[in-house]
Amino acid sequence: MPLRLLRALFVLLLPTVAASAVERADLIIYGGTSAGVVAAVQARRLDRTVILIEPGRHLGGMTTSGLGATDLGRREAVGGIAREFYARIYEHYLQPDAWRQETREQYLPRHKASLAEAARLQFFFEPHVAEQVFHAFLREHGVTVVFGERLDRSGGGVTKDGRRIVSIRMESGRVFAGGMFMDTTYEGDLMAEAGVSYTVGREPNAQYGETLNGIRYVEPEKNLRHVDVHVVPGDPSSGLLPGILPAAPGVEGEGDRRLQAFTFRVCLTDDPANRVPIARPDDYDPLRYEVFARHLAVKPHLRPGGETLFKLTPMPNRKTDSNNAKGISTDYVGRNHAWAEASYAERERLWQEHRSYVQGLFWFLGNDPRLPEELRADVARWGLPKDEFADTGHWPRQLYVREARRMVSDYVITEHDCVRTREAEDSVGLASYPMDSHQVTWYADADGKLALEGGFYKTVKPYPLSYRALVPREGECTNLFVPVCLSATHASYGSIRMEPVFMILAQSAATAAHLALQHGVPVQQVPYAELSARLLADGQVLHFPVKTKAKK
Repeated sequence: MPLRLLRALFVLLLPTVAASAVERADLIIYGGTSAGVVAAVQARRLDRTVILIEPGRHLGGMTTSGLGATDLGRREAVGGIAREFYARIYEHYLQPDAWRQETREQYLPRHKASLAEAARLQFFFEPHVAEQVFHAFLREHGVTVVFGERLDRSGGGVTKDGRRIVSIRMESGRVFAGGMFMDTTYEGDLMAEAGVSYTVGREPNAQYGETLNGIRYVEPEKNLRHVDVHVVPGDPSSGLLPGILPAAPGVEGEGDRRLQAFTFRVCLTDDPANRVPIARPDDYDPLRYEVFARHLAVKPHLRPGGETLFKLTPMPNRKTDSNNAKGISTDYVGRNHAWAEASYAERERLWQEHRSYVQGLFWFLGNDPRLPEELRADVARWGLPKDEFADTGHWPRQLYVREARRMVSDYVITEHDCVRTREAEDSVGLASYPMDSHQVTWYADADGKLALEGGFYKTVKPYPLSYRALVPREGECTNLFVPVCLSATHASYGSIRMEPVFMILAQSAATAAHLALQHGVPVQQVPYAELSARLLADGQVLHFPVKTKAKK
């Protein structure tokens, strides 16, 4: 055969050859979220080989996709590499060239809460800055990162030998083998493919003796009874407005498979030189926002940054982290319940639907002639920043998946852990943000008015998170860690599901992976005394004192 034809045949066969080659490391991490990055860095510090696989093209998950106003709780509860991350953010913004649209001195009075000056930490930041910090971490530690590879979820994506994962296969055919595996996705896809038990939605209160779980109705006076839910107000025959159930979803306290609403943490700017106007979506439907129109007809004084439109939390350089506010806001209520177990194609469709809804809401508020002119002007001065998210039209890449699958292991973190009526003895980190759930459903009450369901918010003090909640039951899998979709109820996950906590737990999980390999034991049998000693040496915070009132 001529040499030219041999070369051509080799090129044709190259993808097949590459796909069949097995790539190996001590630890295989699936999911380039903030947790995945931190786990990879910790594994390298422990001199382990590691491969970090990210299905998309960017690192950091929500931390680099608009969630710049870190949901923190108590900053004293943040240690280890997570604390290093916020220290690097602080150092970045000390540099004069980090400030383009304003100065540090101009920014800080607008949001002093973003700083812990004495500790040299900064918790509010621009998306691209967070991504730069994560990339620097990985470069410094020589982490192998693989982008654009999605786990094969058709039934053969995980190969196990008994209870042990041997390798995982991507849709492209690439295979990754390792001694330990970690799922750091927001959906728990690797965990599910490995046959590990999980749940989706809300447990009934009775299952774990909780008070905040299951279907949860707000007090009647907090419902939006000034909003008629029918297409033609007062005419039930006209049908319901989009997204509204015809009746209450069930008995209070009973469980279901519904999820708290998703949104985007949209990064906005009011700097004309850096602003891209928010365009009207191609599939714009004003009926989607009729609830807002009727709400604002009764409350015309409302403005962006208020409690019932959307937040404008200041980030550096005249940008914002614009999140859902109380009441009716940017959350796309009721359209995400299929997300956790949906196919990749269905998730893409839901992502686009959520983008269209939130983008359309901003356009509606800035342009609908029925709204007060002053309100429209206040909204229209905000746009998308030119220097963020260039490859997605300046829109955040990551949908805010607040909750998807949650593992069910030997230790399920519940509301009792959050309020410290039960305290785990094998702490691998602390959570301290309030127990918090966004709305789950909108429904029509008996009078045809808008009613809300699913939300709660209850403050907590820092509490320990059990190592056993990061690993499956030993009978299901012996070399997998799940620090993001960990074993917790809906009620407790509302407190745990914060980016600093995911980073903390991922570092602890990577340390445990190292020890499991070192001792040749299942992850469930890692000696806790050795694990905790190493975590404390690495700056993790495992315990927080409980203040008690002195007896008189």
